[in-house]
Amino acid sequence: MSTQPNNPLHGVKLEQIITDLQAHYGWEYMGYQINIRCFTHDPSVKSSLKFLRRTPWARTKVERMYLEYLKKNPK
Repeated sequence: MSTQPNNPLHGVKLEQIITDLQAHYGWEYMGYQINIRCFTHDPSVKSSLKFLRRTPWARTKVERMYLEYLKKNPK
């Protein structure tokens, strides 16, 4: 039984979040929405993971963006 049944991010890895957002929106739009260098200058999943794991405020913004994406694109 899940300990966080109402948390849509529970069990979703950060790498999956970045990959899904990048596939749907692309780096340019992501960098426009969240102005961080790992999205705007030579973006990659690896550089984004490194930065977001060390930067809580940026990770929160990316997670919010992913939640909006999930609302608009139910599986």
